[in-house]
Amino acid sequence: MIGDRWGVSDSEVSRSYPCDAFVTAPTLRAWRGVAVQAPAGAVWPWVVQVGVAPSSYDWIDNLGRRSPRELVGVPDPRVGERFTTAGGRELGQVLSVDPGKQLTGTVMGAVMSYVLVPQGHAATRLLLKVVMRTSRWAAPGLCVGDLVMARRQSLNWKRLAERHQHRATGAG
Repeated sequence: MIGDRWGVSDSEVSRSYPCDAFVTAPTLRAWRGVAVQAPAGAVWPWVVQVGVAPSSYDWIDNLGRRSPRELVGVPDPRVGERFTTAGGRELGQVLSVDPGKQLTGTVMGAVMSYVLVPQGHAATRLLLKVVMRTSRWAAPGLCVGDLVMARRQSLNWKRLAERHQHRATGAG
């Protein structure tokens, strides 16, 4: 499907994700991935902040409200809590969480898993898989739309985690 992969290897596509347990026979499957030059412990707090803002294109998915560019001390989410906030509205629900490793939630019929895969001590692969049951005609458009938004979100978290890690270690 057009737009179903960005920044992921074949092995990352073929691995199991927590979202797979929540949607049987999805018509939409999309994978996103980015390498972050920071340990998973420095990336996780940014992923958790999805609870307060989407950190994508704020003018689209947050009604122009700016997503935080600093950590705001969001505690680890718990199953059953709201998944995100966008445009001042609480949306979705946390379905599964393994603090520091993965966060899975649902928003508007899509189920998504953010997975952190440590790459040694100083780097992390931030992976996202999105699954959904929708009409086969809607799936390509939804997939491309998700690609645009999820890519921006991943790159924002990458930049913020790397900047924060850089400051914390006093490098440079």
